[in-house]
Amino acid sequence: MKAITKLSYVKGDDTCALVKLTMGQLLDNAKQKFGSNTAVVSVLQNHKLNFIELHALVIKASQSLLGLGIKSGDRVGIWSTNRTEWIVMQFAVARIGAILVHINPAYKESELEYTINHSGCKVLFLTPKFRSYDCLSFAISVQKRQPCLEQIIDFDLIQKTSFHPPNLLSWNEFLNYPTQANDKYLDELAQSIDAKSAASIQYTSGTTGQPKGATLSQYNMVNNAIQIGIRFGFTPADIICLPVPMFHCFGSVVGVIAAFAHGSSVVFPTESFDVEQSIKAIEFEQCTVFYGVPMMYIAILNHPSFDSNKMKSLRTGLMGAAPCPSEVFKAAIEKMHIVGLCSSYGMTETSPMSLQCIPTQTMEQRSNTVGIVHPHIEIKIIDPLDGTTVALGKPGELCVRGYSVMLGYWKNPEATKEAIDEEGWMHSGDLAQMREDGCICIVGRIKDMVIRAGENIYPREIEEFLHQLPEIADAQVFGVPDSLYGEQLAAWIKLRPGHTLDEESLRLRCKGNIASYKIPQYIRFVDDYPSTASGKVQKFKMREIVINEFQLNP
Repeated sequence: MKAITKLSYVKGDDTCALVKLTMGQLLDNAKQKFGSNTAVVSVLQNHKLNFIELHALVIKASQSLLGLGIKSGDRVGIWSTNRTEWIVMQFAVARIGAILVHINPAYKESELEYTINHSGCKVLFLTPKFRSYDCLSFAISVQKRQPCLEQIIDFDLIQKTSFHPPNLLSWNEFLNYPTQANDKYLDELAQSIDAKSAASIQYTSGTTGQPKGATLSQYNMVNNAIQIGIRFGFTPADIICLPVPMFHCFGSVVGVIAAFAHGSSVVFPTESFDVEQSIKAIEFEQCTVFYGVPMMYIAILNHPSFDSNKMKSLRTGLMGAAPCPSEVFKAAIEKMHIVGLCSSYGMTETSPMSLQCIPTQTMEQRSNTVGIVHPHIEIKIIDPLDGTTVALGKPGELCVRGYSVMLGYWKNPEATKEAIDEEGWMHSGDLAQMREDGCICIVGRIKDMVIRAGENIYPREIEEFLHQLPEIADAQVFGVPDSLYGEQLAAWIKLRPGHTLDEESLRLRCKGNIASYKIPQYIRFVDDYPSTASGKVQKFKMREIVINEFQLNP
């Protein structure tokens, strides 16, 4: 009798029912249950708000939005770094049924204009400066060409000058904007909001073409946030250090909504990631949870002011949004005292998390996999060529189905149809393997898989080996074209402070430890990687640099 092959398919349990709760109702509940507990701390702004104070600000901002003429379904943009006002607007816009457009603060003027025009933003809230960018000037320039943008609110504006247009408001002017919407009307409006309607447009970082606006509902985000918090075991005693950006789901959903759903508080160390300020915030605010992409953990662990003794308040955390090298993961547990550190897997298009470790799982499971499936979610791994579900343990494309899958890409039905098939499966483009214990490993992107002389090579495997070398702080491996083999491997290496290594020595260390065809042909030692504002490394840019440097034929 032929043995039955186990397939790479799993469905999460459904014993904990999904809720049809809006973000407004979630904050109402938090006010009632946790009122005087701290909700948010913004270190740079010297702000500390409890749930009662935050709720009052959200109510005031909701009324001001109605005073500006914003209606249910209208788009309101926020182009800002992490700050208290971001959270206020996140809940205020949702409370009246409008749609929040998350805009990356690193966008240039042309990218801002595309986003404003594509989404049809009527109002834009912004931080006037980011790094060397004069964001306010960009926005005023865009407003002249895009009539849909009726109003700009500058979070930091104190006094207007002749440069400022008449339809520019300061944050205080906005909060005191005249409105006919009293508390009774606002409550009735909030109760009428359909949790399953569009609430958030988050533009993905496009590597080719224009970015796509993943459109999520409050139902998507609130339920995902609740499940995230349950899996972490969040309580009102937890304090989350949140250096990841709010324009990304990592900050806004996994961070803020998940925290508030369970009465936990969030701490913004700075407006955007700063390693030293993050270290200080963990110590002075006695944070129990730390969120970061691998690059942030690497930066903290290798910083001159890092002191393991100052991290003892931490109990759990998340290393996500990018592949987590197991050696870095283990170092964070041992040196940052994050005993319950977890990895996870998510996409903006799935609100975001589908897979997440549990803090009580083994070190091996948490450091080598992205965990197990979330409740009410289905996962399957398919052959990218014929779409069939692959056998357990075989790599293939990871697909997700369930309540968390986005409504679609804003005003882009073609891209939506390409991403979500007729059966409701969201195709991730990520290569994964499902193990016997139900844990799932991410082995790379389909487009990142390197085929050298017919051999399939997964860069993640080589990166894991390189991270084991004591001289190496971080490594990124990717494919480049080759006239003889089809593709060759390239590696960009960051060394630990005080360590040296050259190309020849590195290749010698690889010999006998990994197959010869997996040893990188092109090696570069660097201080930094090109990356997005959310900390995701951009391998396609590295690939372009290597191609140009060695005049390779793509």
